[in-house]
Amino acid sequence: MIIEQFINEKITQIRAYITAVINHSLHYTELDKFVENTMAEWTLLQVCDETPNNARERVFWHIMHEFSLHSANDLERDLYFKSEISTCLEFFSGTGSYPIDCIGWRPIP
Repeated sequence: MIIEQFINEKITQIRAYITAVINHSLHYTELDKFVENTMAEWTLLQVCDETPNNARERVFWHIMHEFSLHSANDLERDLYFKSEISTCLEFFSGTGSYPIDCIGWRPIP
């Protein structure tokens, strides 16, 4: 699978997962599992370059790293975290601008 395809597919999926958790139609542990599984899938691609290809990919990796540090349950409890993630989702949908504090790097396995 080409890296760009992988990222675009995962952006679509993570948007759906996050929205479902925020709307209480999906338990937050499912989002945590998605993040864990996505990271495992990423290692199978054997990527050597740590520089993201574009702004969407940087925002994607920013979200992935944030969820690696925080539980998806923090979307309910931490208003700053929820706001940060919402800003990223708005960027993905084209209704928002690039998140100010976004530092998203590809993980190198």
